[in-house]
Amino acid sequence: MDDDDETPRRPDPDAGRRAIVVGGGIAGVSAATWLLRFGWRVTLIDRAAPGDPAAASYGNAGILARAGIVPVAQPGLLAKAPGMLLDPDGPLFLRWSHLPRLAPFLVRFLRHGREDEVRRIAAALARLLTDAVDQHRALAEGAPDAAALIRTGDYGFLYRDRAAYEADAFGHALRRAHGMTPALAEGAALRDRDPALAPEWGFAAIYPDHGWIHDPGTYVAALAARFVAEGGTLRRGEVAALDGEGRVALVGGAKMRADRVVLAAGVHSRPLIRGLGRDVPMESERGYHLHLRSASNARPAHPWMATALKVAATPMAGGVRLGGVVEFGGTEAGPTAGPPALLRRAAARLWPGMAWEGEADWLGHRPSTADSLPVIGPVPGAERVVAAFGGQHVGLTAGPRIGRMAAEMAAGRRAPDPDVSPARF
Repeated sequence: MDDDDETPRRPDPDAGRRAIVVGGGIAGVSAATWLLRFGWRVTLIDRAAPGDPAAASYGNAGILARAGIVPVAQPGLLAKAPGMLLDPDGPLFLRWSHLPRLAPFLVRFLRHGREDEVRRIAAALARLLTDAVDQHRALAEGAPDAAALIRTGDYGFLYRDRAAYEADAFGHALRRAHGMTPALAEGAALRDRDPALAPEWGFAAIYPDHGWIHDPGTYVAALAARFVAEGGTLRRGEVAALDGEGRVALVGGAKMRADRVVLAAGVHSRPLIRGLGRDVPMESERGYHLHLRSASNARPAHPWMATALKVAATPMAGGVRLGGVVEFGGTEAGPTAGPPALLRRAAARLWPGMAWEGEADWLGHRPSTADSLPVIGPVPGAERVVAAFGGQHVGLTAGPRIGRMAAEMAAGRRAPDPDVSPARF
């Protein structure tokens, strides 16, 4: 518009409105970024800096797993779980002292493993995950340091042989139903793709059009830096309580208020929701990763999922990262030795010739709901508060979309989606 054009400017209904986003992980940074783009004044609060090792978005396999629509709870899981717990190379760990507190969640979780429920959940996850790479690119627009860390390529599921692949037919059929068809590689064709793989792995289902983040912690930090550069406010602090009027109280006594509050604090969202008189069936799945520094002579070209081990391995900045182990034990206890040791053995089973110069292990808390779907939408009775948490095993994949949806709901630009995030407060 020219300076002398006297056409009246239409006021922006969002201009000057204030939002507080609680939680500086990928979903929170996304919500804060989109609200800022909508013209809101936004403060992002977390007790740790975005991308810090204390945050769940720092530690993961980094895969933008658009094929990750199959929930953990599946038909037959109850029969398999004891064997997983007793197997030293099994992916499931449990702090037995936590079992009494965990039991009600497990009952609800296993109920969602019926075939009809799994199909419903997979359909909802497909709507969240299918365009994951595009959602990350949209979020990283204008943040070149972040955009440079988005890689694209294949994502392969490794099996010992064709029979093992066929035994996993249910999951692959779900993916096909939602438009994802893998290429199959066997024997010499698989060796051509990854010559360093151990002979144990003889078959693969390889899904195209995936992505991964080359350094998740640096990526989230770069997105947050861009948010600040564009006028957002980043505040370090721990939120003690929320109320339905948009008031936020911090540990130490400081208080803030906004027109809308987006709650994206991962597993730490649950006590804040309880303070609003609601609850969500959610547990911490204590997830581990093992980062092999300067891994050489066997570095994969793209991420793999070793299905028998339930371990994912991804080429990243400075090495290779393995992740995927689950431990139930609450949020207070420190790490245990078993999961990193399993990941170390998995690296040797995948690439016996791999060498590395150092390693670092990590423990974080995946916010996992009983139905494996995130919680996105206004909190009943406290509609100024919009929930945006519960990404479970696909938190990095879905985080940009979860945050964007929450921002749109907070700004009144979209209604909640009952299929993607069914009401269950």
